[in-house]
Amino acid sequence: MGRRSQPEIKQRLLDACTDYALDHGLPDRLEPLARAAGTSARMLIYHFGTRDALLRAVLGHARQRQLDSFGALLRARPGEGYTVTLRNAWGAMTGSEGKPFLRMFNQHGESPVRHLWPGFRRAATTDWLEPLADGLRSIGREDQATLVLAVIRGLLMDLDATGDAARTGKAFTDFVGGLAGNSTPGKRQ
Repeated sequence: MGRRSQPEIKQRLLDACTDYALDHGLPDRLEPLARAAGTSARMLIYHFGTRDALLRAVLGHARQRQLDSFGALLRARPGEGYTVTLRNAWGAMTGSEGKPFLRMFNQHGESPVRHLWPGFRRAATTDWLEPLADGLRSIGREDQATLVLAVIRGLLMDLDATGDAARTGKAFTDFVGGLAGNSTPGKRQ
């Protein structure tokens, strides 16, 4: 007779492994994850089945954290113009709060673990269109969600490649300023 499933232990292990991966990237071996979770590689396999299943779970959990965090940043706020919201979101996404996510998912796109989540690039694009359209609706610009997302993604790639936060931040601020200047008359910016 096998042991009963222990979802609370599995969740604790997943949280610890995800924390590690966000801080250090996905490791090639299970031992760093096991040490971070205070367990053994054998117990990780027991709870997740395979190394790849564990890494997929870590990627999915990190992605959900990113969606929750960045989604909240992109949500329109009463009394705050959406261009202000976008500028604040950019600062958080490129600051200490967002860097672990950007580091992990940039690693995902360029590394051998890409096979773990074949549809990631599509999901990483389409996941943001609805929250952006919802926020942009507050300034009459919901039709610009694809453009705003493309600018954000392009500037994030630029920032990752060059490390030039000042230049990319200014470019985003200039872009958002232009977006505000072209919005529907009578709408709050």
